[in-house]
Amino acid sequence: MEDQPNSGRRVLVVGLGVSGAAAVRHLQRAGAEVLASDDDAGDRPRAVAAELGVELLCAPDPDTLAGLAPSLDEIVVSPGVPASHPVFTLDGPPVIGEVELAWRRARVPVVAVTGTNGKTTVVTLVAAMLESSGLRAVAAGNIGLPLVEAVESDAEILVVEVSSFQLALTDRFRPAVSGWLNFSDDHLDWHGSLDHYRSAKARIWANAGPGDVVVANVEDPVVVAAAAAPTSAGARLVGFGIDAGDWRLDDGNLLGPGGEVLARCDELRRSRPHDVVDALCAAALARAAGATAEGTRAALLAFGGLPHRVELVGEARGVRYFDDSKATTPGAVLAAVSGFDSAVLIAGGRNKGLDLGILRVAAPRLRGVVAIGEAAAEIRAAFEGACPVEEAATMDEAVRRASTMASSGDAVLLSPACASFDWYGNYAERGRDFRRAVELLEGAAPAAGPEAP
Repeated sequence: MEDQPNSGRRVLVVGLGVSGAAAVRHLQRAGAEVLASDDDAGDRPRAVAAELGVELLCAPDPDTLAGLAPSLDEIVVSPGVPASHPVFTLDGPPVIGEVELAWRRARVPVVAVTGTNGKTTVVTLVAAMLESSGLRAVAAGNIGLPLVEAVESDAEILVVEVSSFQLALTDRFRPAVSGWLNFSDDHLDWHGSLDHYRSAKARIWANAGPGDVVVANVEDPVVVAAAAAPTSAGARLVGFGIDAGDWRLDDGNLLGPGGEVLARCDELRRSRPHDVVDALCAAALARAAGATAEGTRAALLAFGGLPHRVELVGEARGVRYFDDSKATTPGAVLAAVSGFDSAVLIAGGRNKGLDLGILRVAAPRLRGVVAIGEAAAEIRAAFEGACPVEEAATMDEAVRRASTMASSGDAVLLSPACASFDWYGNYAERGRDFRRAVELLEGAAPAAGPEAP
């Protein structure tokens, strides 16, 4: 954390979404002269700029940006801006993201979490564990609240979800405690290559050194390899995993260092394999950040999961229906399916440039697959010959077809492996539509409460 006064500086903020607007307000309060640009030439960015009182460049071409660059001290880019944007080729002012901007002004310790899957769950758990331990913790970053707003709160500690987009735009970002959950293909439409995506994730530990704690999944080879650098630089390494690590699962118990029993699996409200991994990672991070054993345990036992993450939304004729709309990568789908002995999978949407063929390994656990959206043909190809596959043109049709394929005792799992933007505005909208379609089934009953283990 370092003080970076902005008075008198001229800064361009690219992208006026939630993060960009928060960056504008932060810079204005710090005394900077702020300009904004957005490639959306519609009314929304104009209205936001008017409310903020900043000059807006609507869909500026590369020449306009190049002409502006010499007059700028810095450029702050929102995470939704594509990697192909001309702002990344400008000569002159440094280009950073909102997370880097905020970290420079933070006055309390920062706990950062990244990974392809499970980040939001872990951040939510860590914040709850710290709160249960008597600390004022605020969850921020990619989870929803922009970090530039959180740094101005009265929090004693900040727990930050950082995406690969955000990490790619960091420079001196150095959280006191940082964790990397897992790594699998994702966002190749933005990064262009798996190596670029991996390198962006690894920036969470780029500046780690003496006094810092890095928390790593010791069962993920990419994460383990990346942990070598911060460890050799003097950071303390804490490992977690199902079968190995300082935090691990042993004979049905979640154990911490020295054999400390955090909880039994049968005490958790959710205890599928990915739930256990998330819990172990969260406990490792929270304890390194100052949580007590009692507070960590209390928060874990109270946690019932988050919406759209293998969330039980209904039951009909002995079949349970789960909304896992947040699963927008094959890795997330495989983790979800591993928690079921027999399921019907609803998958598809807008592919993010990922290889959906790897989903085929889930076929032994699937009674069938319903393929939806733009990627329906890719989903069909992934499972053709391994299990029955049908296609559906709407969510209602998908749920009806899945209900016909399922038998009593099975689960129907919406776990798309794809983005939602072909049919919906976001994954939450897709999940809500799935719930609505389930409620229309004959004999449907709503979920009575959080899923039992």
